[in-house]
Amino acid sequence: MIFVTGGTGYLGRPLVEELVRLGHPVRVLVRRGSEGKAPAGAETVTGDPLDAASFAEDVRGCHTLIQLVGTPKPAPWKGAEFRAVDRESAYASVAAAQAARVEHFVYLSVAHPAPVMKSYIEVRRDCEALLRASGLRATVLRPWYVLGPGHWWPWALKPFYALGEAIPSMREGARRLGLVTRAEMIAALAWAVENPPDEWQVVDVPAILRGPYQSTTLPSSAS
Repeated sequence: MIFVTGGTGYLGRPLVEELVRLGHPVRVLVRRGSEGKAPAGAETVTGDPLDAASFAEDVRGCHTLIQLVGTPKPAPWKGAEFRAVDRESAYASVAAAQAARVEHFVYLSVAHPAPVMKSYIEVRRDCEALLRASGLRATVLRPWYVLGPGHWWPWALKPFYALGEAIPSMREGARRLGLVTRAEMIAALAWAVENPPDEWQVVDVPAILRGPYQSTTLPSSAS
């Protein structure tokens, strides 16, 4: 059983559909009144993603918890929302996963370091640190920007990425902060579900683009 928070969102909904297609039983956390938004084939449970007590019992018996809750369309001026929603929901999910003793935690983080989106990165790194300290076996995915419906504008930056990759001093940053498509991201997340690490693994942008998502497996104390 796979437990998903944020399973009705931009990445969550197609991921749940893909997991169901692959034959995984999926349980989706939804707020009261939003039960109808969950993809067909998934079980729904009602709770508050910011309050572990509201859904921790529903996590029991699940092998994997996927944490996808986050502020829609992140922007530099949304720091308060990142702290109130992204961080609090991740903290709640980690607490619920620990209480339920899940085997694997999948966390959607962000590529870093980067010259912009400082508050967003700070919150996501804070959540990664909490997850490392929890002792849970975990996979962390670090995309930068996920292209897809309603999210195509960065495509115009592709020539600048190509230029950055051609300049040795800029190459590593251009690759780390590269663009991925929603389809590539869903494939990477599904791969993560089916390939848990011994302890801790990171799937960064180059790995997402390279496929089949060759992660960087790290000890739980590493970054």
